[in-house]
Amino acid sequence: MLVIEKVDLDNKPQLKRFIQLPHRLYKNCPQWVPPLDIDSYAQLNPKKHPYYEHSDIEFFLAVRDGRDVGRIAALENKPFNQYHHTRDAEFYFFDCENDPEVASALFNTAFAWAKQRGLDRIIGPKGMGPLDGYGVLVFGQEHRQTMSMLNYNFAYYQQLIEAQGFEKEVDFVSCYLPADKFQIPERVERIARRALERGGLQVKRFSSKKELLEWAPRIGIAYNQAFVKNWEYYPLTQREISFVVDNIMMVADHRLIKIITHGQDVVGFLFAFPDVSAALQRARGKLHPLSMLDLLIDMKRTQIVSVNGMGILPEHQGHGGNAILYYEMGQTLLTFGQFAHVEMTQVAETTEQMRADLKNLNGVEYKNHRVYRKHL
Repeated sequence: MLVIEKVDLDNKPQLKRFIQLPHRLYKNCPQWVPPLDIDSYAQLNPKKHPYYEHSDIEFFLAVRDGRDVGRIAALENKPFNQYHHTRDAEFYFFDCENDPEVASALFNTAFAWAKQRGLDRIIGPKGMGPLDGYGVLVFGQEHRQTMSMLNYNFAYYQQLIEAQGFEKEVDFVSCYLPADKFQIPERVERIARRALERGGLQVKRFSSKKELLEWAPRIGIAYNQAFVKNWEYYPLTQREISFVVDNIMMVADHRLIKIITHGQDVVGFLFAFPDVSAALQRARGKLHPLSMLDLLIDMKRTQIVSVNGMGILPEHQGHGGNAILYYEMGQTLLTFGQFAHVEMTQVAETTEQMRADLKNLNGVEYKNHRVYRKHL
């Protein structure tokens, strides 16, 4: 018999079952990268994650004959709805065996949860903040997940979701730029140099992790202002800004973080990280002295750098700011001496100019994550 359990966040055994379910589903999948348990538990801890301070979320497990076979979370992001004048619910943490009955039971639970709150549409996968990857992977399952910044799922997830009546809302495309084919167009370099010479913009590079941390508050302000035109944007609280920036700083290599300044203000940023997905796979979610050492070693030897945050304040777009970011990305790839390619993660398909620019840089689109919608 199939039953749906609501997860009690104070019930530690049940909480563990929710977190460990994907570890069983993807046990033999060479492309899946398990998140660190410490991060997974923080997401389900109202005392640690800032999302709970303004919005609601509930978690559900599908159980058949005593065996966990699926999970899902239903969310109401209240600041997002207030900002966009919508009544949307969201779903996230959807993992499921290839079983339509289980998928239907999970989604029907999420639909009922949303309707009880007077919400008229459900969107997803969409998580609890900017650090959670968007969408279901609908193209590129043969490639390893980029750390835990992007969601990974089996190809059958697309069929299970679409069978519930979901339609495409927006795609997020990821691409890689090989070092041996990467070339900064002369036009981009010319615009970048002109903007630096005449536009009052400067590139700030950091000499140490300590110096980077000193700039963290200003970087957080810029992060909250850079994406106001994006589909997924809503104004972050100060706690959310600090949560995002603290997590970024924890894994940041100061040499790979660049910011653009105008006077004393941060008006643009480029967040790049060494891809340590192989070490995360070996860690299997556990953070201990040996796995931490392995992660540090992998940071020095990985040949992939992931750009998972690139933005410029709207008032500086079209005035050379974007060109500076592309130029700096190229310098990271070509002069660092370690990386074979850059991966640009989750560029919204609606940002047509950015996608065109990346193709001009010889970028190759190789992953596609789709966010779905359904009217209730």
